[in-house]
Amino acid sequence: MVLLDKKKGISFTVITCILGFMVAVQYQTIKEPEVRDTRDLWELRGDLKQSQELYTELLTKIFTYEAKLEQYENERDDSKIQILKDTLDELKSQAGLTEVTGPGITITVEQSFNEAGIQATTITPSLLKWLVNELNSYQAKAISIDGHRVITTTVIREIQGRPKIDSYSISPLPIEIKVVADDAERLYNKLKASDAERQFFIDNLRLKISKPSKVVTIPAYDDPIRITEMEPNMEVR
Repeated sequence: MVLLDKKKGISFTVITCILGFMVAVQYQTIKEPEVRDTRDLWELRGDLKQSQELYTELLTKIFTYEAKLEQYENERDDSKIQILKDTLDELKSQAGLTEVTGPGITITVEQSFNEAGIQATTITPSLLKWLVNELNSYQAKAISIDGHRVITTTVIREIQGRPKIDSYSISPLPIEIKVVADDAERLYNKLKASDAERQFFIDNLRLKISKPSKVVTIPAYDDPIRITEMEPNMEVR
């Protein structure tokens, strides 16, 4: 009986750590500097609608994992291991640790000229972070920039005058940004109707957005993920 209780304690500790890892990785955001809110009423309504959709999505995920926990408790001991493996695989996918293929769009960032004939040579990290946040607000499922997977812990910054994504330097223009979404048509329409093309034009860049495709492949994240705020619970009851 003591051995069985220990096994159950270990299983509960493992599933708790996995769910904690999902929460730590899945719902971080790429933070922008605080600026004064100058949005009009319609923009605020649009943001409110997006927030409500995100809230609904989060509730759905909570119910899904609660159901899995209940299933985990009710199934026989030999099937619990398979449920745990399936949950781990799903969390790896959500964390960006597996390749994703599905419907989506491809965005190409190219050089452009302003009226003075000035040509951009690169893209700024702030503009890239703005675009990533826009895509996430339109329910993007997975994003890659210049062949590198973007996850919620991704760092986009400038080092020695060159934009970098995590430990990789971004290639000279043009670069490709690939996006997978459950509803690629909706993502495309939202992006075309957004301020994205104008924002890039201000920086002397041209944003080309492809028509939705049924098959877009995004690679897995290949840098190590470091979680510094979590520790394993070694107590087994």
